[in-house]
Amino acid sequence: MKKLQAGDNAPDFKGPDQHGNPVGLEDFKGSKLILYFYPKDNTPGCTAESCNLRDNYQMWLEKGYKVVGVSPDSQASHQKFIEKYDLPFPLISDPEKAIIKAYSAWGPKKLYGREYEGLLRTTFVIDEKGVIEQVFTKVKTKDHTQQILKELQNA
Repeated sequence: MKKLQAGDNAPDFKGPDQHGNPVGLEDFKGSKLILYFYPKDNTPGCTAESCNLRDNYQMWLEKGYKVVGVSPDSQASHQKFIEKYDLPFPLISDPEKAIIKAYSAWGPKKLYGREYEGLLRTTFVIDEKGVIEQVFTKVKTKDHTQQILKELQNA
């Protein structure tokens, strides 16, 4: 599977959000998008990353960015996660991993010396025309907004 990189067209996608409403790339044409892939609701790293984006959400909106999260969790799990942490943006449920794989966010991982297939925490910054501006594969969960801003300023 080809790894996506800056300059590539973002793969089209459509998946249900926490309410079952379809959310797709075409919904964000004309807006910039921070599309982040995370392994599991209510886990420490995923919670830190989501809350960091939540805490800076108004600033992202003011800069013209929308934020959307994607994980293999169910719509019900996403709804509970959103309610628990007051997340203001949609979370797409992708249990079949179609969107996750289209964005090359699925692959080999290692934990305690054991290798397995899993979700690779990845964030894509996509411009108004659907072109990938930045790809983050080494996400700083507690400081993700500053990580993104730093790279956007250096671009």
